[in-house]
Amino acid sequence: MREGAEILVDVMSEQTATAAREKIEFDEAFTLHHRTVFRTARSVVQDCGLAEDVTQEVFLRLYNHMDSITDAEMLRPWLIRVAINVARNTLRTKFRANTRDENYVKEYEEDAVCSIETSYEQREQLSEVNRALSKIKEPLRSCLILKQQGLSYKEIAESLSLNETSIGTFVARARKEFVRFYGKIGREEIQ
Repeated sequence: MREGAEILVDVMSEQTATAAREKIEFDEAFTLHHRTVFRTARSVVQDCGLAEDVTQEVFLRLYNHMDSITDAEMLRPWLIRVAINVARNTLRTKFRANTRDENYVKEYEEDAVCSIETSYEQREQLSEVNRALSKIKEPLRSCLILKQQGLSYKEIAESLSLNETSIGTFVARARKEFVRFYGKIGREEIQ
């Protein structure tokens, strides 16, 4: 029995020595399992380009973890599992990026539509203001415009060669006429 135990120990030490000699080499692992990893990745992502990216990532991970994989029999299942996980993560990332892009495009389109509508409304309003101003007679129109630009009564009187005491009256009359004409323009477009 003692001899049987020695034989058992010898067999076990031979297996351990063989396993140590069968240390996995990266080049050999790549050559043997590249197709399997690629097919696995392609079956998950359904795109050859993405499958190539996934395959590359899987073998980078293998290269970084070569020391932790000691059993050659476990290499293929490890590669397949990593390929599936990386492929799924790639799909999730791609989905999130597409969702972000779609949301950005939607927001941009909404903003563009709003800005186009706002721009149109502003141009239309400016057109209405100009039409109302064109109906106001001079010097009332000039007095109103200059007052809206922030000039004082004295400055308006000097620039238009008018009496300073009459500028307040001209501005008040121009405002009344503007309100009347501007309101008419709005009613004309509604009817």
